[in-house]
Amino acid sequence: MGRCRTAFNAYSVKFSPFFEGRIAVATAQNFGIIGNGKQHVFEVTPQGGIVEVAQYDTMDGLYDCAWSEANENILVASSGDGSVKVYDVALPPAANPVRGFKEHSHECCSLAWNTSTPPFTPHTPLKCCSLAWNTSKRELFLSSSWDDTVKLWSLGAPGSLRTFPGHTYCVYHVAWNPQQADVFLSASGDTTVRVWDLRQPGPTLILPAHGYEVLAADWCKYNDCLLATGSVDKSIKLWDVRVPGREMAVFPGHSYAVRRVLWSPHAANLLMSCSYDMTVKLWDTASPQAAQGLPLRSWDHHTEFAVGLDFSTLRDGLVASAGWDESVWVWDQRGHPTP
Repeated sequence: MGRCRTAFNAYSVKFSPFFEGRIAVATAQNFGIIGNGKQHVFEVTPQGGIVEVAQYDTMDGLYDCAWSEANENILVASSGDGSVKVYDVALPPAANPVRGFKEHSHECCSLAWNTSTPPFTPHTPLKCCSLAWNTSKRELFLSSSWDDTVKLWSLGAPGSLRTFPGHTYCVYHVAWNPQQADVFLSASGDTTVRVWDLRQPGPTLILPAHGYEVLAADWCKYNDCLLATGSVDKSIKLWDVRVPGREMAVFPGHSYAVRRVLWSPHAANLLMSCSYDMTVKLWDTASPQAAQGLPLRSWDHHTEFAVGLDFSTLRDGLVASAGWDESVWVWDQRGHPTP
């Protein structure tokens, strides 16, 4: 595997759910404080190299991206101006973005596409109630923002379907439940993680996850009652939503804020994290050593904040990371990244 460079500071990397070697990378100039952005699409070649197949320029920095689960060519990116931009990789760059949504009043920082397939039959009134909806839940995606809200979208709608208020500070991350198509979580700077159900008017659980800002959270792919959170307090915590009064475990291995936590789609006990300490770590959550801050593996190939992370769902062991050092790495989790 190998490394590729980006023109700006990389914020997010995502594997395509359709093509094993395709990755999307969202970037922002000047560390996302001010300036432009670029959305990249790369391909990992059979020889292990990484080549760029598309690049899209934006007026504001990009903080996250997500592939559609319904169309292999559709990609969405979240922008510092609060907008969500839609790209079609099959079209020439000049024809992109093919669409844009702008409802968030501050930076849009996280995106998540629903991976479930049951018919979408909402039990609560939707904003676009005059439209006749006949879509699968794979058409739905979420965005979160520094305006303290989460929004639900479909590419077939003229605007958001619903807004989820309630957080009292930036919502840094959103993630769908892997087994329940109506359920998702949101992680916020208000120190909580909230669990939501599209069929309910408000959150079904408010988890006081950390004493500091919560930057990331994710569901276990094999047990939808189990989730992990990462915080400014440098720790990773495991939670059972059926017993929310106390965390199941705490992993203290990072030396700075934990920016991403992500459960493996191939093993129930593997969790990956990345941090402002510039490391990427792989945890065996079933190991007693994890509670002592000892990961299964740790990599220090980034020379700036490591902020983007993903597992390939199509190839067991293939992982990617992205950082503010303008680099993206793809490697096998059983080995070491090599340029």
